[in-house]
Amino acid sequence: MQTRWIGDREVSAIGLGGMPMSIEGRPDEQRSVATIHAALDAGVTLIDTADSYHRDANEVGHNESLIAGALASYGGDTSGVLIATKGGHLRPGDGSWTQNGDPAYVKQACEASLKRLGVEAIGLYQFHRPDPRVPFADSVGALRELLDEGKIVRAGISNANPAQIRQAREILGEDLVSVQNQFSPAFRSSEPELELCNELGLAFLPWSPLGGISRAAGLGDRFAVYAEIGAAHGVSPQQVCLAWMLAKAPAVVPIPGSSRPETIRDSVAAASLTLGAEELGRLDAA
Repeated sequence: MQTRWIGDREVSAIGLGGMPMSIEGRPDEQRSVATIHAALDAGVTLIDTADSYHRDANEVGHNESLIAGALASYGGDTSGVLIATKGGHLRPGDGSWTQNGDPAYVKQACEASLKRLGVEAIGLYQFHRPDPRVPFADSVGALRELLDEGKIVRAGISNANPAQIRQAREILGEDLVSVQNQFSPAFRSSEPELELCNELGLAFLPWSPLGGISRAAGLGDRFAVYAEIGAAHGVSPQQVCLAWMLAKAPAVVPIPGSSRPETIRDSVAAASLTLGAEELGRLDAA
């Protein structure tokens, strides 16, 4: 498995995004646990979750608890696995998403995540989404306090723009190690954030990195190039997509969501796929 860095922590170049295992349409717990175990077997050492990855209002932290249980039941060594979780985003239970960036709430959410994950300190804690009602600096300041209190080891932000990344860097210094934004073939507006992260030495974690690839087989569709290049290499369009992302910058660590063992195994294989310059150019232009 190719590796990359999140701050001072070396992780697998492909992580596992846990959200599909806990929101609407989720599989049964047995299949989810099998998916997490398959990821670990394949060498994944980064698992991304959040307290808001749940379906019903009374099950906040469903995904965190699921991951903690799967790690506990895994037969091998999990000490090298970095669990990255998030706080500041909420799901009332009606399918909607809301924000609460109040510093007191962010700290309270972190405390609850610590208990669900069963750890003394969270390896990577991320402020999930800016709250327009709360100054961004105040929300990020809660991460500074959590770092100083030893409750988190590293800090990250999510769904942030370049100005917010720079502001967070001023507040957190070298303890800011990552930015998690949406980035995929269908959603490329986070290119400036990706470039800034590479410039600052921050890990860039694309969420929903495979967006658009399900349409890759459509005749004449602009995403068909992923299927064409995949066919030439004998691999899936999804692998091509992740390999393209890895080639964009050393800062990129994709976290494809998965709820089946076979899909995370396929995603992990992208770390060993090398694309040529002409192929990368075609993908950039798609």
